[in-house]
Amino acid sequence: MLRAVSLILILLAAGVSSAAADPQADDLTICRDRQGEIQARASACENLLKADKVSGKDKAIALSVRGTTLLNKRDYDHAIETLSIALDLDPDYVIALNLRGLAYERKGQDDLAMADYNLALQKRPAYGVPYNNRGVIHARRGALQSAIGDFSLSIKFTPKFLLAWTNRARARTLMKDFDGAIADFAEAEKIDPAAPQIAGNRCVTYGMMGRFDLAFADCNRLIEKQPKNVFAINNRADVSMMKGDLDAALKDYNTAIQINPNNVRAHSGRGQIYEMRRDLAQARADYRAAAYSLTKFDEPDVARARATAQQRLAALMPQTPGSAGRRVALVIGNGAYKNAHALPNPPRDSKLIAGVLRDLGFQSVMETKDLTRDTFFQTLKAFAEEAEKADWAVVYYAGHGFEIGGVNYLVPVDARLTADKDAETEAVALEQVIAAVGAARKVRLVVLDACRDNPFAPAMQRTLSLKLVDKGFSNIEPGAGFMVVYAAKHGETAMDGDGSANSPFATALAREIKQPRIEIRKLFDIIRDDVWAATRHGQQPFTYGSPPGREDFYFVAGK
Repeated sequence: MLRAVSLILILLAAGVSSAAADPQADDLTICRDRQGEIQARASACENLLKADKVSGKDKAIALSVRGTTLLNKRDYDHAIETLSIALDLDPDYVIALNLRGLAYERKGQDDLAMADYNLALQKRPAYGVPYNNRGVIHARRGALQSAIGDFSLSIKFTPKFLLAWTNRARARTLMKDFDGAIADFAEAEKIDPAAPQIAGNRCVTYGMMGRFDLAFADCNRLIEKQPKNVFAINNRADVSMMKGDLDAALKDYNTAIQINPNNVRAHSGRGQIYEMRRDLAQARADYRAAAYSLTKFDEPDVARARATAQQRLAALMPQTPGSAGRRVALVIGNGAYKNAHALPNPPRDSKLIAGVLRDLGFQSVMETKDLTRDTFFQTLKAFAEEAEKADWAVVYYAGHGFEIGGVNYLVPVDARLTADKDAETEAVALEQVIAAVGAARKVRLVVLDACRDNPFAPAMQRTLSLKLVDKGFSNIEPGAGFMVVYAAKHGETAMDGDGSANSPFATALAREIKQPRIEIRKLFDIIRDDVWAATRHGQQPFTYGSPPGREDFYFVAGK
């Protein structure tokens, strides 16, 4: 990917020294030292800020280091807030401008990001890093010539910045300037011959050139060193597709999905193979798994794969309508966790909700409990096929769930999650649940009675590049026509009942959806108020999105 490097490089432009900072140096000296060891520098800057021992430009420097830490944790809102304070103190501090641009970009606010990059370059035209970052936005927008121009300026002013070389090589590859791309990769090798993004990306360049032996040599060498490098495995699959070897491509896409079932590129690529083989049901399933996003930001290669999946899914959707008014539901209660504390209520809550939905006349209610990772994904795929034939598709989930690295996950009962980065391979991204209801024609509803403490947090290894949230889910932005209802709002935890009764949320949901002539939007407002009162203001459900606006929808229509 075009940003396959730590944001630390963005801050320091030319890298950091691996030597530890002088333990005898004072915090201010360490905090100011842009060539110092990043963790020591971050600690020194935090000490100064907490003790309120800096002001003016020195405080701006300390805040920018804090902003870098927040960026690496993907806590973009707080990063923007922190960096804005730094810029109030020192409006000419271009490092803070560049960092805030990155935070805006990762939030999907490209216009604000471009404004910060442009202002940084206006203040310091020879600052190479913002040129690279601006080029990434151009590349994601498909403006490849503009991207190459910015990458070239980044190289001109920061010739040892490896990322700018590999980014320009990738953009040149997409422009079919293969000689230029290979030359850029050669220059990158002079900087760091072991950098994995060189072989991983050059593999695709050689593939597009038809030099398949060289392509596979690059990808194979990287995969031998890093057998679970899904980026490299996907690239090798893409090269096999270019060669016309669909069996080899399918094998690699399957491997990538086995490692990371949430992977957009692998699902999009596998969908194309199944479409070519006329297995349209499986193609639609893979395209669905890749098509839906709850954020505004994708890396460029992911964005291209997602766009392909969205286009092909729209083209392959069944044209014949199903039964008028057909309503289907998937109800999941995960309680028997093997590597975390068990939850007694989810199986009881899911049984209650499944029974109510059947009583309300839902034609199909898939009632499941204690799903492992593999059975969770299989169940979602089976339900998505039901949703294709329905007007309403509803998923109710009770169990463990939390946010890591800006992504919301539901937790299978066999998850271990010894490190925060394991979430993408062991848990189920909320996007996959959104995809399962996505084919329904009218109401697409996901109800999450899962906003609980992260049971793995006390022992979970925390990595620099991922944010770990102990409580709750993060804010999301579902697309038009979707509703996602949380049992508790962002950052709060849902109460699980007293051990014998149902949870407050499940109790209110089961009671209120049986009431006639309450439109679905109003219904969840009532449920919110009921839970708020029942928990003595301890829990407040929250709803994101809404069903289509030109029609009213009722669980019970009444007379």
